[in-house]
Amino acid sequence: MSTTDSTEGQRELWNRIRARIKASVGADVFTSWFAALELEEVLDDVAHLSAPTRFLCSWVQSNYADLLLETFRQDLDHIARVQVTLRVNGQARPRLAQPATEATAASAPATASASPTQAPVTPRLVRDNTATKGDALSGSAIDPRMTFDSFVAGEANEMALGVARQIANAAANNTVTFNPVYIHSTVGLGKSHLLNAIAHAVQSADASKNIVYLTADHFMYHFITAVQRQSALGFKEWLRRVDLLLIDDMQFLQGKSATEFGHTLGTLLTGAKQVVVAGDAPPRDLEMLDDRVRSRLSGGLVIPISGFDLDLRRAIVQRRADQSSARFGMHFPAPVIDYIARAVISHGRDLDGAVNRLVAANQLTGELITVPLAEKTLGDLIRSHEARRVRIEDILKIVSRHYKVPRNELLSARRSRDVVRPRQIAMFLAKALTSRSLPEIGRRFGGRDHTTVLHSVRKVEQMIKDDVELAQEIELLKRMLEE
Repeated sequence: MSTTDSTEGQRELWNRIRARIKASVGADVFTSWFAALELEEVLDDVAHLSAPTRFLCSWVQSNYADLLLETFRQDLDHIARVQVTLRVNGQARPRLAQPATEATAASAPATASASPTQAPVTPRLVRDNTATKGDALSGSAIDPRMTFDSFVAGEANEMALGVARQIANAAANNTVTFNPVYIHSTVGLGKSHLLNAIAHAVQSADASKNIVYLTADHFMYHFITAVQRQSALGFKEWLRRVDLLLIDDMQFLQGKSATEFGHTLGTLLTGAKQVVVAGDAPPRDLEMLDDRVRSRLSGGLVIPISGFDLDLRRAIVQRRADQSSARFGMHFPAPVIDYIARAVISHGRDLDGAVNRLVAANQLTGELITVPLAEKTLGDLIRSHEARRVRIEDILKIVSRHYKVPRNELLSARRSRDVVRPRQIAMFLAKALTSRSLPEIGRRFGGRDHTTVLHSVRKVEQMIKDDVELAQEIELLKRMLEE
């Protein structure tokens, strides 16, 4: 539970964080984006904030999540995520926790048939008062915006969309078409959207279905919590009772959790239950998983989502622009739609972000949305993607080859100097060249803590100042990665 259980302690914490943010971003930015935020609660490793409008939720989450996370960690170093949700009639929803009586009432239908010893086995996020039937949609939070209706289809993703619809129809009718299904792509191309859409469609068709959507970090959290409570068997049985299991960000699953997922996967497949998994690489490249799990995933239906072409990017921007126009009343001219589609070529989240920036500029300045405004507002977003997008996997490969250190040793616990220095340089490059957070980098480097990554980054920064040859060597590695 939270380390800030008292109302007074929570208020003091939030006042300190607000003061640091204001000092960091300045009074104008603070007033525009942070003044209306409220701290609702800190539960386990998640800080829950609320905002009065959907736009403010989206903007803060998209543009200031890292700043908020780093600021919280100055007081609470265990915080792993900051969640911003909408306040409805003065109340924040979804909530991460409820008073004991409400939580018990909400979970009563799910636990009526379970033994009392199994009650603490299934830590769940209670999102709102409507999600009370069975264990449906328990696990990680489901995004209500991510449905099949809001998914924009094109040549790059039409096969993945078709398979996702088939899975949803089959699961709703107690049949199985493909199992397991593994969807993979780089970041921001719609994997999470499809998993959320499947969950929504099946739940809408049959509210009695036991649907569990878990990101890999939540899977690990639930499993480790169950082990600590000496209730791992109950956790396993809970997972094996689900009708539809959806696992997102598979690349972050590792260690005992990955092994346990392998056992669960085998049981679910044997019991003709449906499993859908999403990751950022094909199963064969998920080296943190054992061969048996990779083989199981590869033996199912593997669906890639490729990069978006111009037509799909334009369709996505048009859809987001139409939604913003309906909500805020501004007009997006066709040339602006075309400019964004041609200039922002990375992925769907950046396209969403581009539209959000223009909406914010219009709302704050009253300036009409035009191509010159887009050029001015989106300049850094466009420039940041002119260079090749660097992945941590690329960094591991280049550093391993350059220093003649096997990749598995970079991820190992070995502390010899010939391994430690390349590992630190690889972490430094990951922080400098990717958008990954320190905890994400730590997970990709053998499950290390974010403080280890931060130490490595600072260590290499100091070495660069003191060693000209090393500085040139690291610049060479950067060029190799960006070419």
